[in-house]
Amino acid sequence: MYCPPAFREQDLPALHDLMRAARLANVVTSGANGIHASPLPLFLDEAEGPFGTLYGHLARANEQWKDTPSGEALAIFMGPDAYVTPAWYASKKEHGKVVPTWNYSAVHARGPIEFFDDEARLRAVVERLTALHEADRPEAWSVSDAPEKFIKGQLRGIIGLRLPIASLEGKRKMSQNRSVADRAGVAAGLAESAHPAERAVAGQVPVE
Repeated sequence: MYCPPAFREQDLPALHDLMRAARLANVVTSGANGIHASPLPLFLDEAEGPFGTLYGHLARANEQWKDTPSGEALAIFMGPDAYVTPAWYASKKEHGKVVPTWNYSAVHARGPIEFFDDEARLRAVVERLTALHEADRPEAWSVSDAPEKFIKGQLRGIIGLRLPIASLEGKRKMSQNRSVADRAGVAAGLAESAHPAERAVAGQVPVE
């Protein structure tokens, strides 16, 4: 990922926060049959390894796990993003030497990937993912709410994955390279957007 120093995010807790907020990641591997990419919900175990370890699962019918990866896997986490029009820049009125751009945040997590189908490990992953995403619901659903025989059948249809993170690369491109006046214009413009993601970006643009 191209990452100029002004946009580089290196704080580990901040990187972990970006990963958790993304909720869905694209997991990319390369094998004998080419490049594979699957959008997957993952959870991060921060205590496992220096950068944490990612866990998730994919369909057993997915060819990705069958094609033995060559080298490291890449998990891509994307945060909110927004188009930035030059019309918001104060500098547009001053000299007009401005062009459009895009604001976004992203984290790339790399490491060796392991696929597994052990039932106990799979169930633990599914239960933890479920608990994570049901946590804020008034009547949270749990795996044990479904019949045991049914759950066992569902587990036979998936493959677990474990990705111990060997390196993390983060980028938070939020107009940091612009003047204070330009950043203020971007934040104000995005705050009025009809798109929730763009309003989320507005709150991340540094205005001081």
